Amino acid sequence: MATPDRRGRELPARRRLITAAARTLAEGEGWDAVTTRRLSTEIECSQPVLYKHFESMGDIVEAVALEGFGELAEELHAARHGGATPGDDVGRVATAFHGFAMKNPALYDAMFTRATRLRFSGESTPAPLAEAFGELRDAVAAVAAERDVDTLTEALWAGLHGLVMLGRNGRLRPGYDADRVELLVAQFRDAGSSAG
Repeated sequence: MATPDRRGRELPARRRLITAAARTLAEGEGWDAVTTRRLSTEIECSQPVLYKHFESMGDIVEAVALEGFGELAEELHAARHGGATPGDDVGRVATAFHGFAMKNPALYDAMFTRATRLRFSGESTPAPLAEAFGELRDAVAAVAAERDVDTLTEALWAGLHGLVMLGRNGRLRPGYDADRVELLVAQFRDAGSSAG
């Protein structure tokens, strides 16, 4: 029988194994391929063991989404602080957001398009969501002037999300992603300079 200390170490490790397997399956075959039966086969455990760690597939998707928001926050932070051009935080962050979404389509879907209980606005917003939004917000704040930073950030986020989803679904001409992101960002830069 496992000791409590060992069980305490095994639970987080097993959860990470399950979410990693879910991500791998989703990126390779789409979220429809991610079932408890398939996951239990992939990680060589029984379905009841999965349910000891997650109550439902929705909980697994939410865990994957939380990991994704943590990774997105790190990428946006690096983009915001890693530029040689001072004052272009919003451009670097927008480009990083778009690139992250295009490189990780299934992860992005878990974060933004699949039904979850994760919410951005509220006291119960999980830290990874708040951190990712905060990085985007901090970049927008640099060009906001007297305008409402939160609303501007939401507008940029919505614009980027629209470009990602339309591009991924073949609704936009291929090869112009960078041009479209730059055009979107220019609206924020230009409005910020004219507001002052």
